[in-house]
Amino acid sequence: MKNVKKSNTSNSQVINVIKNSLKSLIFPLIAVVVSIFVAVFFVMCSKGYGISQYFSALTDLFRLIWKGSFSTSRNTLTTISYVTPLLFAGIANAIAFKCGLFNIGVEGQFVIGMLVGALLGLIPGLNPIVHAIIMVIGGIIAGGIWAAIPGALKAKFGTNEVVNTIMMNYISLNLVNWVVKKSRFSTENGTSTPLIQNSAMFQKFDSGTEANISIFIAIIVALIIYWLLWKTTIGYEIRGVGLNPLGAEYGGINIKKNIILAMLISGAIAGIGGSTYIAGARHQMQDLMGLPGFGFDGIAVALLARSNPIGCIASSILFGALKSSSAILQLNEIPKEIVYLIQSIVIIFVATDYIIKYFEEKKQKGAVINE
Repeated sequence: MKNVKKSNTSNSQVINVIKNSLKSLIFPLIAVVVSIFVAVFFVMCSKGYGISQYFSALTDLFRLIWKGSFSTSRNTLTTISYVTPLLFAGIANAIAFKCGLFNIGVEGQFVIGMLVGALLGLIPGLNPIVHAIIMVIGGIIAGGIWAAIPGALKAKFGTNEVVNTIMMNYISLNLVNWVVKKSRFSTENGTSTPLIQNSAMFQKFDSGTEANISIFIAIIVALIIYWLLWKTTIGYEIRGVGLNPLGAEYGGINIKKNIILAMLISGAIAGIGGSTYIAGARHQMQDLMGLPGFGFDGIAVALLARSNPIGCIASSILFGALKSSSAILQLNEIPKEIVYLIQSIVIIFVATDYIIKYFEEKKQKGAVINE
């Protein structure tokens, strides 16, 4: 009888998780649909369609996005190559959001992970598995430290993490360019580091694309972070600080410790993304004219997923598909900026939902006080 009760309890827990996940997807799905419907008007302008041809433009947009991202195995693999770094960046942003933090420095932490991965990848004579582990650990340490610095400043002195992480982004950018152009790791032309060792290169699914086994690492990280946030004391405390810092402190949760910890974990995930991006896709660090952008796109991924690591898998696929289809959109006289337009509209809708909830909660609190 006890075993039956336990199995029923576990089944009900699984059902509740599925129900809650489906409920949380409703508004993001609406946001995506509405953003695409709005984007169609810009497609009509670029293609010279009249208002009566709205549904023709809508069909064209869907057809081209599908064709550019999933119509062939090559296109699907190209989409996966975009999904992988977006997923890492989305999870990194999500865990910071859960603690009530805005880690806009995911971009810089990703770049630092790339740099450390590129340097560790130069070590000769290592077993491929050992080399992969070293690069991943290097990314964890580098990204974690890079994020823990603004986290510690926030916890200790109350400084704004947005300002601090933005500054750290540009420090990482200039550090990379110094290593690439001026250090002993620079190649003769001064535009990149040498190619990493073969033992450090991840297996690609196809030689013509950058898709590689890093996608499996990203999915595993998403599952681990979901478990950490919802099934452990650490995750409970991080979420508690994000939901109500004063209430969490009153309940005995160490606010400062959890701010630093959340930033450290966030940066570590971004660092893994950077080091595996070098191991699987690029194989060397090149000079940067600007920041790559994965960390910034990860903000949209996390917002659409409502800071749910598993939800980040779905939202990164969406944004990866949009990026993958940008080339074919341009070939069909639709500006590639339509991709960024859709992404921006999604963020606006999701942010609107957060604002509405904020004022609803404030109104409820006011009603309770008046009673």
